[in-house]
Amino acid sequence: MIRTAKDTKSLFENNLALRTNQGKTWHVIFLLVTILAIVSLTLLIVNIVDSVFGYVVINTKVDPATLMVDGLALEDQTKAQLTEALRMNLSSGAFNKLNTEKDFGDRTRNEILALVEERILKYEVLESWSLADSLFRKNSVIDEYSKLVIENPRATLKFISWLTWDRLVRPQSSEIVTAGIRTAILGSLWTIIITILFAFPLGVGAAIYLEEYASDNWVNRVIQTNINNLAGVPSIVYGILGLAIFVRALEPLTSGSIFGLVDPTTANGRTILSAGLTLGLLVLPLIIINSQEAIRAVPQSLRHAGYGLGATKWQVTWSHVLPNAIPGILTGLILAVSRAIGETAPLVVVGASTAISFDPTSAFSKFTTLPIQIYQWTARPQPEWQHLAGAAILVLLVLLLGLNAVAIVLRNKLSRKY
Repeated sequence: MIRTAKDTKSLFENNLALRTNQGKTWHVIFLLVTILAIVSLTLLIVNIVDSVFGYVVINTKVDPATLMVDGLALEDQTKAQLTEALRMNLSSGAFNKLNTEKDFGDRTRNEILALVEERILKYEVLESWSLADSLFRKNSVIDEYSKLVIENPRATLKFISWLTWDRLVRPQSSEIVTAGIRTAILGSLWTIIITILFAFPLGVGAAIYLEEYASDNWVNRVIQTNINNLAGVPSIVYGILGLAIFVRALEPLTSGSIFGLVDPTTANGRTILSAGLTLGLLVLPLIIINSQEAIRAVPQSLRHAGYGLGATKWQVTWSHVLPNAIPGILTGLILAVSRAIGETAPLVVVGASTAISFDPTSAFSKFTTLPIQIYQWTARPQPEWQHLAGAAILVLLVLLLGLNAVAIVLRNKLSRKY
């Protein structure tokens, strides 16, 4: 069949109209998906913020006025005066136990004030409300407070933020009013630093070998296939692997006893080092795959130019390939950190503590992390702990964004145009 110019033009116009309509349809679909994602994220943030602010009714079992010294309220007393208050109001056994856990001379004033509030005043939250209830049901809140104050004359109604600087610098506590998240923040930072130090150089090195040096044979193809498969393995499996290797098999190393840094009778491998190495294994395939893609994207002309000047393979890789692949490699690092910092299941298996009141001081310390802390607080039935969990979630998001921002700045500074 012979087509005329008119038929060809008509067919072209019909196909063009069809492709245009398909493009518009997909454009609308992608736009709706983007809007849905933004709305979902906004609702999530609003829900978290709603739990972080609001009215609370706080009561003390002991009148704070009884602890005034020389007319000074607790908030204005010195570290020595607060320590003396603990000595006078606690039993000698309880006071000595606190001093054994951490010498009072090494504690900050805020830490000692928190102990006074927790052990002597015994603050308790009688009732709490969300931000929405506090703003739109204020009269109902005041009515409920009026009923509570009849039985609790020292109860006070306050509009508070569960996320304050005081919360950030206080250690964990069993009392909601004095509980802080400093221990969990430090545990997360220690864990992520060890994860990056372990996984980043190893992952980039593996990517360089697979892309620049490995020949195309069945052995390397099997290795590449396994790396791709490992990227999709559930995180709990890595936790079991970390328990078997780092916690048990390498216990002398991960506990620090091989270096004589801890008491060998009480040391075990459930430390920050084990957690960091486990998360390192978790994100290693992700770093390798993204690094490979970044190295593969470097134009072959740069390699050929280096070889043409007489450079060796390693010189070309180090001087030409890596500098141009760094932006993509750091993008992979951002994705890896984003996944590792929010992991909970592997750390639970490895042995993260759910209740710990002292800060980690080395890679061989016992630890907890922000996701573990959030999980523990949200599992409690009292709504006040869920308010505090919302504050910890905001801290986790800020910490994640901060780490990602550092990586993005480095990526932009090291990026090259060719």
